[in-house]
Amino acid sequence: MRLSQRHVRRRTPRLPRSASAAGRRARRLLVPALCVLLGAGALPTVPLAGAAEHPAGTSAEVARLYEEASAATQRYESGRRLAAAQRVRARKAEARLGRQRHRLRLLRGDVGKLARAQYRQRGGLPGAAYLLLADDPATLLRGKRITERAEMSMKNIVRRAQRAEHKLTSDEREAARTWRGLSARTAELAVLKKGIKRKLENAQWKLQGEAEAAVAAGQCRGAERMAQDTAELPKGRRWVAPVETYELSAGFGGAGAMWASSHTGQDFAVDIGTPVRSMGPGRVEQVSCGGAFGIEVVVRHPGGYYSQYAHLSSAAVDQGERLRAGQWIGQSGTTGNSTGPHLHFEVRLTPYLGSGVDPLTWFAERGVRL
Repeated sequence: MRLSQRHVRRRTPRLPRSASAAGRRARRLLVPALCVLLGAGALPTVPLAGAAEHPAGTSAEVARLYEEASAATQRYESGRRLAAAQRVRARKAEARLGRQRHRLRLLRGDVGKLARAQYRQRGGLPGAAYLLLADDPATLLRGKRITERAEMSMKNIVRRAQRAEHKLTSDEREAARTWRGLSARTAELAVLKKGIKRKLENAQWKLQGEAEAAVAAGQCRGAERMAQDTAELPKGRRWVAPVETYELSAGFGGAGAMWASSHTGQDFAVDIGTPVRSMGPGRVEQVSCGGAFGIEVVVRHPGGYYSQYAHLSSAAVDQGERLRAGQWIGQSGTTGNSTGPHLHFEVRLTPYLGSGVDPLTWFAERGVRL
């Protein structure tokens, strides 16, 4: 997300996109760096000091609304696709009906031509009189049979064409009726989606306000737990990206006005309140508030590596807590020296700033492509 520092409080975040395989593959974007000023004079971070755990609150509300918004978006997109497909079928039925009616008109014209031709061949005499004037009985009977077969054949052709026209008319009406119903349902889902999005935006900025108050006080509010379905934790993978759906923004080692030297991590452009997850199994080394990183969590992993998650709007874990790969540890935000909602993420050799390595390379060496 691209927000200028001046407008960070005025802009509302985007509705989160549904998780998909394509969404997990980051698109490298040339966006303004959304990160921290790591220079002299930065405020010191204050570790968690025994604050009480929060079992519910704004964090849980944002997480719940995220799920509702995602489900509403999926239902809306599914309904929109169904309505579009049914509209195509209705148009095809309409086109088939038009072609059938055209063939029926041509057929009726052929019947008329045949009748006129027979009339001319008989010199204008009615069919019965023409047969009575035949030279012999055999000719009379043969002519009668030929005439009856021809008339019956033409009648059958016309009846079949009429039945086909009636069937197509019925199909066209049904297709159009189904399309109108699906379109109405899609419109209802759009209204529902918009309402959930509005609630989510309000909750997101309320969460951010609470986070900024905690950062200003230099005191974290304690672990704000979010209900996570353990069945959704990644299976068979030791390492995962810190957020599930994202866009990459400022990369490791980049230069910019926001940093005293080079950028020390990888930024993930995500909305306020996006669940942030542990990149792998480990133990929470530190939860702190205040300073350039705002609310941050540092996790120690097997093998001596550490991961840092900064500018959060809430922390969902406590210091010393053991984690599984993919377990939620907090929610993204824009606390500290940040110009807009995003996650600042680092892979470090120590718990301390300045020991970071390039996360893209580190993940790639372990089979994870960001």
